[in-house]
Amino acid sequence: MTDVIDAAIEVELGAIFADARRRAGDLDPHYAALWRSLAEQSSGGKRIRPHLVRLAYAGFGGADEGLATRVAVAFELLHTAFLIHDDVIDRDTVRRGEPNVAARFAARAIRYGTDERTSDVWGETAAVLAGDLALSRAHREIALLPVEASRRARLLDILDRAVFVSAAGELADVVNAGEVGPTSMPRVLATLEQKTAVYSFECPLAAGAVLAGAPDQAIAALERFGRFVGIAFQITDDVLGVFGDPAVTGKSTSSDLREGKRTALIAHAATTAEWPRIAASLGDPSLDEDEAEQVRTALRDCGALDAAMRLADEHVTLARYELETADLPEALATELAAIARRAVERAR
Repeated sequence: MTDVIDAAIEVELGAIFADARRRAGDLDPHYAALWRSLAEQSSGGKRIRPHLVRLAYAGFGGADEGLATRVAVAFELLHTAFLIHDDVIDRDTVRRGEPNVAARFAARAIRYGTDERTSDVWGETAAVLAGDLALSRAHREIALLPVEASRRARLLDILDRAVFVSAAGELADVVNAGEVGPTSMPRVLATLEQKTAVYSFECPLAAGAVLAGAPDQAIAALERFGRFVGIAFQITDDVLGVFGDPAVTGKSTSSDLREGKRTALIAHAATTAEWPRIAASLGDPSLDEDEAEQVRTALRDCGALDAAMRLADEHVTLARYELETADLPEALATELAAIARRAVERAR
């Protein structure tokens, strides 16, 4: 999906991180380094969530750019927090092709003379704290928003839903990967909705619309659209995680297979004759690149790749139907339709 970098978002995020680094430096140089790592982790993303907030806000006539930016930044900080915690859970050390917070702090520990075990503790601790700090700041942005109390409460409820549902999805993702047997397609889709679609698409759109004072019926339609397009986006993301170009995605195409991640690809494969061949390698932490390529071939041969992309397209169709049947401003509906299309027509 095309990056949607907004100068106002970058300026506000930069100011938040600069102020935090200054304050942290008064306490401890390692803490200042933690905030620097957090700022680096936040850079380089697609900025989809802030874009959706601002898009919905402007679509319903919102004109206060400062308010929209604050809410948009809250959702980008939320996203940063989830990515950092997700890397801790998955034991990943790379994000967007660069060392993540855990990797940076593990390397810092080695430079300060620790052993490897201690460096791992430094890295994991720093990542947990960085995610917590980003999550806390996201809530602060909404809690101190200068709007009437009832609207601020609705925005806090939306942010709370984003966190609450995403935690369920993250737990389900780990549980699914650890199951002995295959995970059903309905279970996989429910996990995608909870882990990604709600916080990445549904809630940012709803927040922008609520901030602008949109009608409840329109907000509900945007939420349904967001869930459908979010599932399509994540199915595509999981396909790219196995069949994408690492130079473009910044992600290994073998890590999901090594982790045994249960995606739409895997759920379909489990219903085919190729499943024993795939299951024998899935979740093997020592899986090498040649073995991973054999799994990719099996996923193609059993039709899993085609089935996953069809499923993503079906969810885009459902998302576009919500736009066509809802009473939304025409310009907003047009832009959201384009976003739905790009959710499955992307290389990263």
